[in-house]
Amino acid sequence: MNFEQQDLTKQVAEAAREFAKTQIAPNLMEWDEQQFFPKKTLQELGKLGMMGVLVPEAYGGAGLSYAEYKVVVEEISKVCGAFGLSVAAHNSLCTGHLLAFGTEEQKKKWLPQLASGEWIGAWGLTEANTGSDAGNMRCTATKNENGNWVLNGTKNWITHGISAEIAVVLCRTGEPRAKNNATAFMVERNTPGFTAGKKENKLGMRASETAELIFENCEIPDSNRLGEVGDGFKQAMKILDGGRISIAALSLGIAKGAYEAAKKYAQERQQFDKPIASFQAISFKLADMATEIAAAELLIDQACYLKDQHLPMTKEAAMAKYYASEVAVRAATEAIQIFGGYGYTKDFPVEKFYRDAKLCTIGEGTSEIQKLVIAREAFNER
Repeated sequence: MNFEQQDLTKQVAEAAREFAKTQIAPNLMEWDEQQFFPKKTLQELGKLGMMGVLVPEAYGGAGLSYAEYKVVVEEISKVCGAFGLSVAAHNSLCTGHLLAFGTEEQKKKWLPQLASGEWIGAWGLTEANTGSDAGNMRCTATKNENGNWVLNGTKNWITHGISAEIAVVLCRTGEPRAKNNATAFMVERNTPGFTAGKKENKLGMRASETAELIFENCEIPDSNRLGEVGDGFKQAMKILDGGRISIAALSLGIAKGAYEAAKKYAQERQQFDKPIASFQAISFKLADMATEIAAAELLIDQACYLKDQHLPMTKEAAMAKYYASEVAVRAATEAIQIFGGYGYTKDFPVEKFYRDAKLCTIGEGTSEIQKLVIAREAFNER
């Protein structure tokens, strides 16, 4: 990264940090308690270009790199993981899929509204019966006599499942688990037969809306199809590579937020007439946290660099996501331990970091799936 790039990344980070401090921090516990999705605040972030970080300026986006995208998600997640999750899902999944595989006409039609934050996007792959077994999905798309596609089925655990104006939906267009059996489609919210279902009552990430997408004879034109018929799963795997960087950055932000809160508290909290930071038991916890966070950040930076250079990065993205998400859980756990009884209350921020962190080891591929990806890629190396 050259000096000019470093300055730009620093400016973006400062803007994201200021937004999180002024627009998110004062409201985050109320949003969390009420499971309120702050859509208007998310749209305000769009005015800063942060809902279309990676989208070229020609389509209304900021036209920035993964280095800037990483710091946007990280800085916001230092304050609120739920808000960071929504930023990540919108940018890397829905918008990212359209950017990567849409036609010029499709990009011109939908990207400006997504990049500006006027429209919020969703991405539908997961189903209740098919988490990691996506090849066995039951949500189908079949062509009718008019040449249109008719969607039937349900997608589960979808970020922005109720509030999104548009969704990228992966549907089975072939036999279960057959090769090339899925296709991706853009589906606008006002399409007849497209409704939202149950909103999940979650442990953490409570201000990021998670709900079902339901399709009942939902008819869309073939012009809404992304790429070739049967290419949906291959597209999804490529999108998830970038998405793993998003969740890694989200994890990094949560870990840093927990660490910074614990370090500050350890310097202020007095026991036996001295700050608890002076005790080896506490200082060693902070040392471990700082070291693991630094290692996670290097893995993420490596994946970002490869992504920006359009080089293979499946293994590196999986490593970053796997390691950073586990670090976030450990950092949040140790932060609560350092706070002691106070850390178990909602008067301090670490209990929320603790609840939010766990999703990072599950969403966009569990830690176990990341290990499978890493091992597969390692065995394929020559």
